Amino acid sequence: MFKPICKMPPEEINRENKTNDIVKRLCVITANRVHLKRYPVDNPVTIFNPSFIFEEKEVIVYGRIILGYFTYASAVAEIFVPIRDIYGNTFSGHYTAEITVFPDNKFDLWGVEDPRVYEIEGKRYMTYCGRTVNYFNPAVRTERTLPVTAVQEKDGWRKLCVFRLPQELRGFVISDKDAFLVKIKDELRLFHRVHMRDEKFYLVISEVSKDILASDTFVEVSVEDTCLALEPAKFEEKLGWATPPVKVDKEYLFLIHGVDAEIKSYRVFAALMNENLEVTAVTPYYIMGPKETYEIYGDRPFVVFPCGAQLVDDKLLISYGAADSAVGIGEIDVSELMSILDSNRLE
Repeated sequence: MFKPICKMPPEEINRENKTNDIVKRLCVITANRVHLKRYPVDNPVTIFNPSFIFEEKEVIVYGRIILGYFTYASAVAEIFVPIRDIYGNTFSGHYTAEITVFPDNKFDLWGVEDPRVYEIEGKRYMTYCGRTVNYFNPAVRTERTLPVTAVQEKDGWRKLCVFRLPQELRGFVISDKDAFLVKIKDELRLFHRVHMRDEKFYLVISEVSKDILASDTFVEVSVEDTCLALEPAKFEEKLGWATPPVKVDKEYLFLIHGVDAEIKSYRVFAALMNENLEVTAVTPYYIMGPKETYEIYGDRPFVVFPCGAQLVDDKLLISYGAADSAVGIGEIDVSELMSILDSNRLE
């Protein structure tokens, strides 16, 4: 359905169904320690699947919150966490959170989910999965979720656009999620994962116009030239983009989650891409999997779901959802990860 970017046949990409977990767990934030500002309910029911921005003295966490289980409608809450709490291996800090991005249009009426926060040319953007107005409508099984991007301005987050496949393909799209924008070689690309009516999940990259970043009104954007980035292994049901990339030397480092075909657990591997968006290396196994009790048991058992990554000195700091029930922060030694990737480069 989509032309491949990678020239290497999928069967020749060496990935094993095993985990060598190299992520050091630093701290965990649970909903009972998050207190909502200017809202009549003190605590969300749960908080998970966070992105973040690392600043000098604190980490700004953007977590997906749920206020009730009836429709599981999500919003994004902003939390300022002191650096000492991140590296103090603490399970006890309490934090004030403000709901900053919430449902308010037909593209996210039933939920603002799984934010990815990143910067392009000094501006901060958030791309999230919007549950559309038709999410619960049994008569409509197309475009149930779509990627929406917002930009941070002085008065808060302003929604810029929603991304859709070209008109002739929209009737085949069940959902589109796990998305973020990347500017490479002065061109803008949308990384996203589409679920099509053939019941397959496609990890793809699409072209989008740079002009959308300057838009002063909310617009619908039709993506172009969508290409397949990587295919699942035989032991996986699907793949999804986990975190926006970080640049290491001349390559881009991505974390990608894979869903096990048998027990549906979420685990994480890493990949490198060059500036032509060709996959140049993958880890030969998963580098993170559910192992702590709070990652194994929760609203969605056996899940680690990274949404944020940032280089801090020689470490890759990551934020992730733990079993859909907690926010986790961890770190990866970049030298160790690059050594693993170098051992599994694609010719």
